[in-house]
Amino acid sequence: MWGEGRERQQYIKQQEDITDSTSSNMKLLVVIALLGLSAAAAWPSYMSDEPDGVPTHQKQHDVNYAFYKIFEPLRDNRLAGKAISFNPVGDISMYKDGGVAVRHLMDELTHGRLLEKKHWAVATNKRHLEEAIMLFEVFMQCKDWNCVASNGAYFRERVNEEEFIYAAYHAIKHSPLTQHVVLPAMYEVKPHHFTKTQVIEEAYEAKEMRLRNIIFQNNFTGTPNDIEHRVAYYREDVGVGTHHLMIHLENPFWWKDTYGYHIDRKGENFFYAYHQLLNRYEAERISNYLPPLQELKLDEPLKEGFTPQTTYKFGPPFPIRNDDIHLRDVDKIGRIHEIVHMEDRIHDAIAHGYVEDEQGNKINIENDHGIDILGDIIQSSMYSPNRKYYGNLTTLAYTLLDHQTDPKNKYDTPPGVLAHLETLPRDPAAWRLHKRIDNIFREHIDSLPPYTKEQLVFPGITVADIQIQGNLETYFEEYKYDLINAFNDNTTQTEFYDIYATMPRLNHKEFTYKIKVQNNNGSPKKSVIRILAMPYRDGNGAIIPFDEGRWLAIEMDLFVKTLTPGDNEITRKSSEASITVPDVPTYKTLVEMTESHQTLEMYESATGIPNRLLLPKGNEEGVQFRLLVAVTDAQQDVNDESIITMNKYHHYGVRGVQPDKRPFGYPLDRRVPDEHIVDEVPNIKETMVKVYNHNVFIPISHN
Repeated sequence: MWGEGRERQQYIKQQEDITDSTSSNMKLLVVIALLGLSAAAAWPSYMSDEPDGVPTHQKQHDVNYAFYKIFEPLRDNRLAGKAISFNPVGDISMYKDGGVAVRHLMDELTHGRLLEKKHWAVATNKRHLEEAIMLFEVFMQCKDWNCVASNGAYFRERVNEEEFIYAAYHAIKHSPLTQHVVLPAMYEVKPHHFTKTQVIEEAYEAKEMRLRNIIFQNNFTGTPNDIEHRVAYYREDVGVGTHHLMIHLENPFWWKDTYGYHIDRKGENFFYAYHQLLNRYEAERISNYLPPLQELKLDEPLKEGFTPQTTYKFGPPFPIRNDDIHLRDVDKIGRIHEIVHMEDRIHDAIAHGYVEDEQGNKINIENDHGIDILGDIIQSSMYSPNRKYYGNLTTLAYTLLDHQTDPKNKYDTPPGVLAHLETLPRDPAAWRLHKRIDNIFREHIDSLPPYTKEQLVFPGITVADIQIQGNLETYFEEYKYDLINAFNDNTTQTEFYDIYATMPRLNHKEFTYKIKVQNNNGSPKKSVIRILAMPYRDGNGAIIPFDEGRWLAIEMDLFVKTLTPGDNEITRKSSEASITVPDVPTYKTLVEMTESHQTLEMYESATGIPNRLLLPKGNEEGVQFRLLVAVTDAQQDVNDESIITMNKYHHYGVRGVQPDKRPFGYPLDRRVPDEHIVDEVPNIKETMVKVYNHNVFIPISHN
């Protein structure tokens, strides 16, 4: 699998040269070592809050340059020196497992069993995933940063680039050594996956001409002839792709607790993160007068085709899927009826109210914890109580759909956008498939009894009034991202050419909630403020029943507040929303901030919804939403007392126990047979709001 075998021979010879310690190599190593020492000397000697004492800025520096020009040799002298001089199995005391993981990977590398460099790789390919996890396990077994950086430099130059990215991104998200490290935006690490091929070619030509500060426009795929093009701005938003990637980075289906810790409510996280993405997509469809999203039918033609207009860095373009195809079995992947069988077993479990583990024991799912178990089963998580019986529904379904362009593998077509976590949302068929999966979750949740008034009431607390200061108004603005990693320049120098791509992206004006709450208890009460928005009318203008609207509710904010006795006026800015995150800076800015030791704390978690997309687009007439505010008892809701004093109260990406004891989406997670119950619960109140879009577009400043 090493192509013509030359690359493998070079690596083996390189190791022999290192072992022999020839004089020429020793001279080279001394030069590189001196360069590395001079670079290291630039780092401050102050103490760090990192567990191994290495400053966060140094770790961020190493990460920045590990992914910079990922398809070319390392540009950082210190890391390049490690890539040549480091022997991964030379000192196994640096690993927590005594070198088991690294020896396994080195054996695969030495015997040429790993996928060659400069070849596409995807996590839906079983062997590609195995190889990436091998490297991930090496990173996770490292005791300190020197071990991580040295292995990172060594294997970056020797393993497949896509597999390296997958392994390193997951390790950085989960290793205790990298809790404060910011991941570069994937759309800048692999811009060719997000940027039209024509734009990449034009930018490459500009770079060859050594033009500076050039910006190319990257429009959405499709044309107005396709009705689904109206919501392409949402599907193809690079922030949506990043969010989808982060969902899986935080909750990989192959995660085992032996990697370091248990991921709390992992299955429920999988359900709810996807559910919120779907609901926001539904809100965008309503804003653009589109019908509700229909689930994918396996026995009906797939109406929506897709032309990605992007390409692999090394390999052909992403394949095109035509309209109105019939779904077919895929050789060496699976059959359509396998999906049906898996679904039948899950439907059967929901109907009976229990699942069975591998020993035949019945596990009750008719409770708040049931959604977590079902999420593990449907995701095919290692946490699933019976993976053999319930199967790998999500993985198989998406992989079969992705291979419909060449189901018999007659043309050696590479996988499509559905095979990559960061590009999957671009395909309209992906949303229909997950609507099908989401409906399975709904079947379970709707089988649970509705909340009673007694379960919803927060005694002594009344929400008296809800007001919005500022207009709920959205607009499009030109968003710029860096194309530097798209180019090969065959030099060992680090140079930024200021070549960017831009695309229109939804944003909104800032607004503020003013919520008046009465506390009639005579003493302070710690509370959780939950804000949700339910669409009031569908794309055709028909009123959506309350119970349907609650299933389509989008979470707007969730935070903790101590209520003093008497009247309380709570002011909460939209910019403070705990469920949103800012964009990671461009690659060049990230490097500059790192080298000048500026704080990157606000970018550490990229798992939430992009803050630009907090509001759905709306339209000229104004899209109506029921804005619901629920004030609940923090003593019953919160797992960790320290969370009560925090403003940020994030569901996703929590290491350890989830802060919220309640089911995600509470109190609208359960069915509501009579909407008047909301009127009878004083700590829950709703008001009607409208979201407007007046076709405003703000171009980027080119100064």
